[in-house]
Amino acid sequence: MTFIYPNGKKQALTFSFDDNQDFDKRLIEIFDKYGMKCTFNVNSGTLGGTADQNPDGNVYIKPEEVKEVYKNHEVAVHGVEHKYIATLTDPMIVNEFMEDRKALEVLTGKFVQGCAYAFGRYNAHVMDILRSVGIKYARGVASTNDFFPPQDFLDWLPTCHQAASNIMELGESFLNCPGYIDLPLMYVWGHSYEFGRSKDWSGIEKFCELMSGKDYIWYATNIEIYEYINATRSLEFSADGSKAYNPTLIEVFYKTDDGFSSIKPGETKTVK
Repeated sequence: MTFIYPNGKKQALTFSFDDNQDFDKRLIEIFDKYGMKCTFNVNSGTLGGTADQNPDGNVYIKPEEVKEVYKNHEVAVHGVEHKYIATLTDPMIVNEFMEDRKALEVLTGKFVQGCAYAFGRYNAHVMDILRSVGIKYARGVASTNDFFPPQDFLDWLPTCHQAASNIMELGESFLNCPGYIDLPLMYVWGHSYEFGRSKDWSGIEKFCELMSGKDYIWYATNIEIYEYINATRSLEFSADGSKAYNPTLIEVFYKTDDGFSSIKPGETKTVK
């Protein structure tokens, strides 16, 4: 069985941007214009901050703006105060993520179960702590330059950074992705303030324009990608592989000789 994305989509594209500065508003305008979906990783302790907390003079999104600004996208944790994890005790790590999660759930009215590691720093111990406090996935910063989904979603590495010199080439490669990759995924991360400081938004707009409007691409947030791929990995099969049972609440799609089919939540189905 070869899995595909919802409704027969062959590939998926997702974005992840950190630090909740006011420049997110301009970035969201671009994403919404081109139909992109992004996960915004928020430090709740900086919300409403001004130049007093930011030597660059940039302003942070206000707490009362969070629900409206990010309404079409996902909000995830990034640590209450963006602390460097290596200097923290275990209780401090729990506090850094749990307090951020609590605050963001109040502000958004939604479950907040994703994360980006501050400074991209983490290890297996930190991953175990995040699992224990209900975080389902977490993103690092090292670029893979490929389109494979992660084996462990708490060790999720992006394809590339927003300012990667080869981002357009990677985008073109993704549009012509080789068939041997199951559930191909392109993942771009960054900071909106990098565009804001340079006053040059042309690169991200050009990339979004290139990637937009493709009927074979699923434009999804990080949590949507996690939930769907986790559902594919949760299917149960008969001993001979001829039947599959979907114990999840998510419809799972797969290729057939004449196109594609799906296994609905709670359904047992002959698949070969």
